[in-house]
Amino acid sequence: MSEVLVRAGENEAETTEASDVGADNEPTAKVGPRRQWGSEKRSEPLSIVHPKPSGRKITLGRLAIVVTILAWLLYLFTTVVRQLADNPNAGFRFQVETVSYVLVVTFLTFSALMYLMARQGALYRFRDHKRVPRGELDRHFANYHDGITVLVPSYAEEVQVVRGTLWSAALQEFPDLKVVLLLDDPPAPTDPATAAKLDATRALAEEISQALSAPAARVNAALATFRGRAASTGPVPAAELEAVIAEYEFAAAWLEEMAEAEVVADHVDEFFVDLVLMGLARELRLVLLALGAARAQSTGPDSVRVEQLYLRLTWIFNVKTEYFERKAYASLSHEANKAMNLNAYISLMGGRWQHEVTDGSVVLRRRDVDDAGEAEDLVVPDTTYLLTLDADSLLLRDYCLRLVYFLESAGNERVAVAQTPYSSFRGAPTRIERIAGASTDIQHILHQGMTYYGATFWVGANAVIRKVSLEDIVEIETVGGFEIRTYIQDRTVIEDTESSVDLGTHGWTLSNYPERLSYSATPPDFGSLVVQRRRWANGGLLILPKLWNQVRRRRQRREPILFREILLRVNYMSSIAWASFGLLFLLAYPYDSRLLSPLVLVAALPYFLAMGSDLRDCGHRFSDIFRIYGFNLVLLPVNLAGVLKSLQQAFTGDKIPFVRTPKVKNRTAAPGLYVLVPYLIVLFSVFTLWRDGMVGNWGNVAFAALNAILAAFAIRAYIGVRNSVVDFGLGTLNWLYIKPKVPQTAAPVVVPKTAEEVDWQALLYHGDRRLNRDLRGGSDRRRRVSQR
Repeated sequence: MSEVLVRAGENEAETTEASDVGADNEPTAKVGPRRQWGSEKRSEPLSIVHPKPSGRKITLGRLAIVVTILAWLLYLFTTVVRQLADNPNAGFRFQVETVSYVLVVTFLTFSALMYLMARQGALYRFRDHKRVPRGELDRHFANYHDGITVLVPSYAEEVQVVRGTLWSAALQEFPDLKVVLLLDDPPAPTDPATAAKLDATRALAEEISQALSAPAARVNAALATFRGRAASTGPVPAAELEAVIAEYEFAAAWLEEMAEAEVVADHVDEFFVDLVLMGLARELRLVLLALGAARAQSTGPDSVRVEQLYLRLTWIFNVKTEYFERKAYASLSHEANKAMNLNAYISLMGGRWQHEVTDGSVVLRRRDVDDAGEAEDLVVPDTTYLLTLDADSLLLRDYCLRLVYFLESAGNERVAVAQTPYSSFRGAPTRIERIAGASTDIQHILHQGMTYYGATFWVGANAVIRKVSLEDIVEIETVGGFEIRTYIQDRTVIEDTESSVDLGTHGWTLSNYPERLSYSATPPDFGSLVVQRRRWANGGLLILPKLWNQVRRRRQRREPILFREILLRVNYMSSIAWASFGLLFLLAYPYDSRLLSPLVLVAALPYFLAMGSDLRDCGHRFSDIFRIYGFNLVLLPVNLAGVLKSLQQAFTGDKIPFVRTPKVKNRTAAPGLYVLVPYLIVLFSVFTLWRDGMVGNWGNVAFAALNAILAAFAIRAYIGVRNSVVDFGLGTLNWLYIKPKVPQTAAPVVVPKTAEEVDWQALLYHGDRRLNRDLRGGSDRRRRVSQR
């Protein structure tokens, strides 16, 4: 029953906004979502490094794959073939039922097999992975000159959500780091509350820069002073050791003071304080422990190592932060999606630009190197690497160091994207957030295994990208007289998946780093989850032709292509489609009891046991396999809607709009249809139970009873009966409501402008903008005078 498998992709979710500051300038307590019964009590995150799997676990994983294949083959021969052979005159209906049932079971078993295969690859990677020592990282980056630009696309986010993300990026330990907040909000909102929120978000970049300026100045001065002193061989003198200890004491205390001042109102805030701020402080305290031990033993590191220790402090506190708004420029794409927000800024990198203002619009013109004496309004430096980071994600301290080190290691020259698939924040206060987080943690494991087989997909919440690889896949077009560069495709709403295929077509590979270094929130209510999962289910089928083109191109280059890589990629892009339709058939159609066999359950059993084991390893409960099954039952109409949208785009060619996951403090209402269908699933399952019980079809009775119980539990736990009534009522009202027609007013009388009033700049720039209107009534048109 591989419909339990839910593919995780880019995740945009909500955390609550910070509280106001009281009149006494003390932060007041912030009220987060009310904790539900059955929510997650554990708030401690999992270890960064995955524990090494035992030989027994690896052996059982191999056995699970074998059992799944054998059970499926035995079912075909002992049940299907035998029934067709023993009943040659069973009739056309039975033959059609047999074919359709075999197809459904085969597709679901195939997805279960792909889960087991990816999981097995992850176990191999966790067994073989060795964490790079900190000293090797310090040595590699000691004389490093390449830079990395962190791009944080944001649209209508809560200020506190963006703040945490920017701080986690700014505190990355990297020699040359720049963090850019890509604001996609309308730049001049008329609503005062929206304008105030936008201004507060804009101010975050300067706020972080100001906060880091003092510690950056101190550690920079300390490094310069150390370098100005005469270098010595052997262990540094005691005075030098005391000096570096003092700087580490200062840095750790600065981070601890910041952590103490933070308001902790929910599990995301707790993670930010404990893992981002205090996690880095604990790392510095560990260095202090080592240096203190060296001092007690009257020894110490040599001057080269001490300089590396000073450099590490400069990496932490030296960062450039700014924000950029593409919608402030008429020459950049304003397509409403995250991909084009990223593309707009990437297209400017490495250039010097001038503002040209005409008719209230600002156009960016590239300034050539030879244009001496002309002012530069915008300079966007180029960097070797890009880091794309969703505005609701948090990075651990050495994310950039370890992934760039990986990209620059021998044998990884053609790796375009390195990432750590995000994990969920622990301590979720709602049941639906906890179970959605459990499926996210499962996907972290599966993506690691897909890397083992060369079938990695870019998961867009976070990724370090080798910028030169994007230049290979860029598409350039002219729109309205302006050059638009598209690096990350926006043809579908799963832009990261399509870009993965594009990179593979041009000979690049992708990799998932086998550590937990990034975290992202999951939707806390059913309404926001509907928006997210409907988007995830949309687009995979549209990208399949590109995959076949990639396979053909790679064969032309005589690159080895493993068959299991193709299988994993096809399953990743298409499993939501066939699993959703397969489950729909199993729920709705009363298949002949002769087609049922315990071997179908045997084929599915290894999948469920393996998933239960993985859930337990990720700190969840083994019994969550049943909760995830019910979770997918209530999401069935959402997944089907996403698949149908893909088919609609395939036939019509109309791009499906990118719908962002709502990020609001209150609950997001779900569309009435998506609330109604889960209840219909329960009612129809009860009806099926009664109908098949009357004829003794006990296999269908058991399946219907399981679906009815788990779907009812999921409705109660993840949607809520009261919320269902409210959402369905709102959906009905919205469907019945007819917007009143606005009475047409007479066309305004156009008063000719005097020469002094004419906007001559707009006229010269735009030309005749009336061409998009009907000019038949123009006063300057000569008319024929009719003669009677």
